[in-house]
Amino acid sequence: MVVKRQASVKSIKRRSRKSQKITMGRSKEFLYRGLSLEELKKMSDQELFKILPSRARRSLTREMNPEQKKLYLKMNSEEKEIKTHVRDFIILPKYIGKVMEVYNGNSYVKFEIKPEMMGHYLGEYAQTRKEVKHSGPGVGATRSSKFMPLK
Repeated sequence: MVVKRQASVKSIKRRSRKSQKITMGRSKEFLYRGLSLEELKKMSDQELFKILPSRARRSLTREMNPEQKKLYLKMNSEEKEIKTHVRDFIILPKYIGKVMEVYNGNSYVKFEIKPEMMGHYLGEYAQTRKEVKHSGPGVGATRSSKFMPLK
């Protein structure tokens, strides 16, 4: 006859926590300063400017330059994909879901605007500098600099 051991209180609690983690999942709703995305989209521009960071608020309250005005009209149209050189354009809730191609000085970087990007500039998502990758020493290297340790 096989005798079953009784589970300790600690193991019972651990099992219940694990089952809660599995059932909980990731159903977290996006909130920006306590407001949902739907609430943000319903807000007027003046109300929205009050909750944005000061740098974005200052940029938006000033008059737009001609390139920004042109992009603003394009963004408000029904176009899904937009190509631009304008990097100093603030992302607002009404632009979420659009696909942007922003010029980084060499090529266009393509990305989709997500809710977390709100209040930031387009240029922040099109990096202008590459990561530095070094190779081995070149032809004119001295004897001491030719030494490469084995990995």
